[in-house]
Amino acid sequence: MSLGITEILLILVVIILLFGGKRIPEIARALGRASYEYKKAKNILKDEANELKATIESTVEKPEQFDPSTDKERPEN
Repeated sequence: MSLGITEILLILVVIILLFGGKRIPEIARALGRASYEYKKAKNILKDEANELKATIESTVEKPEQFDPSTDKERPEN
């Protein structure tokens, strides 16, 4: 479903009537900041998830070096 020019203009008119012309820039600025913070947090979580995945993969590759019963590395023979 796509919005046409008529629908977009109608939505803009309703927004102007509800919030007034002076508040629209403030609302747009707040939405821009919120979008920036969301993207920033998403990228941080994505990086942390990738680091965790790499750590898990490196641990799984060498299972004989880790003893889960003691949470310590076993000495190699």
